[in-house]
Amino acid sequence: MLSVAVFLPIAAGAAMLAVRFKTRRAREIAVEGVTLLTSLLVLLCLLRQDGQAHTLFYLTKTVPIAFMLDGVGSVFTALVAFLWPLATLYAFEYMEHEGGEDHFFALYTITYGVTLGISMAANLMTLYVFYEFLTLSTLPLVMHGTRPEAIRAGHQYMMYSFFGAALAFIGVMLVTVFGNGGAFVMGGVLGEDFAVTHPLMTQLGYLCMFVGFGVKAAVFPMHAWLPSASVAPTPVTALLHAVAVVKAGAFAIIRMTYFSVGAQLLRGTAAQAVAIALASITIVFGSTMAVREHHFKRRLAYSTVSNLSYIVLAASLMTAAGLAAGLSHMLFHALIKITLFYCAGAVLVKTGRTQVESLRGLHRAMPFVCAVYTVGALALMGTPGLPGFVSKWLIGSAAIERGQVMGYVGLAALLISAVLTAIYLMSVAFSMYFRPLEEGGGVSAGVRCDPSWKMKLPLLVLIAAILLCGLFSNPIVERLTAIAAGVL
Repeated sequence: MLSVAVFLPIAAGAAMLAVRFKTRRAREIAVEGVTLLTSLLVLLCLLRQDGQAHTLFYLTKTVPIAFMLDGVGSVFTALVAFLWPLATLYAFEYMEHEGGEDHFFALYTITYGVTLGISMAANLMTLYVFYEFLTLSTLPLVMHGTRPEAIRAGHQYMMYSFFGAALAFIGVMLVTVFGNGGAFVMGGVLGEDFAVTHPLMTQLGYLCMFVGFGVKAAVFPMHAWLPSASVAPTPVTALLHAVAVVKAGAFAIIRMTYFSVGAQLLRGTAAQAVAIALASITIVFGSTMAVREHHFKRRLAYSTVSNLSYIVLAASLMTAAGLAAGLSHMLFHALIKITLFYCAGAVLVKTGRTQVESLRGLHRAMPFVCAVYTVGALALMGTPGLPGFVSKWLIGSAAIERGQVMGYVGLAALLISAVLTAIYLMSVAFSMYFRPLEEGGGVSAGVRCDPSWKMKLPLLVLIAAILLCGLFSNPIVERLTAIAAGVL
């Protein structure tokens, strides 16, 4: 069933490329139907997960393409399966003004299956293969519309991704050859004897994978493609910046740290220090650039650069507490950031406004969208009672628990970023509510221009999910802590 869940949307999307739908409604029913059916299959897989690998075929005699669902994989898989149907529904209204919808939704559906291939991968080579396919399936989405700026962004995304993939392949080969095929096993597969005999090879292999997979996680200095990709349609950027691509990068770092090389072998090494340093620099850099950025979507993109490295920092602590904290932020950040991007997309579609300065007084014309944005901003900046506070607290606590110099470096980065996050998010909210409305372009006081139900329903579901995660954070964190401890 795992293979069916992965390949159903891939096959359906490929078929859509060859089929021309007679009406928009027929296409929407087909796309949403495939997406919901896939999510239902994923739900059944999650309920029946046994942690056993199911081999599809063999690339070589010792390297299978195989799928499984364990505790860590189930977190990313459940997140993807929950968000994709909402993203698809939102995209129906958004893409009406973009054009090229047949091609767009076919690739959008294919990307769903490819992302599930990453989340359900049973070994490092399977993850790597689907990781590469993710670049190929999302590249045309980034370049959708073939505007000059979209083509430039696509070329940049392609070059960065291919460089990262080539670098990561060095470590993938090391783990696959010396780790009995690279199957994901809690604690790693290289073994202490190999690390003692080949310490430099172990650390260099790890850093090659860290930087290589870190390209999609936008780790500094390989981050530049992510803000540039904000020229893509919002349904693309929302998934690029919240779920599919960037979280695939962070998820790959978690997998290869805890399940391939092994945290125990890396803890206290120079490789760990480099990983923590890069994550800490990215956290502060991304937040600083977000404060300076005036384009609404690009500001959120730099916010993603920063917040992704919260997850990378937590994973790089290489403790059970760090892993639990990283999984928490992976989950909560995805819900919050996709909500914020959808608010930005709704503003763009309904008003054509893209600059932060042009959003002043907008609550008078778009009260629903502005209210949702404000709640999402409060959640991401870490307001107590909302999920962003929970995950950031866990990361900070794990950094303190780790101790030593690099742990405190990471904590300092978190504190600096917390202040900057409040500035770049809440300045927008204050402008929306406490400054006079900038009229023009069909926007005027007393005239509502909130989107239709196709955009409103996903936003309502997402904001409800954010509030529920804040209210019931304890059982969520307890489960993630159990997963991190290797219990589930």
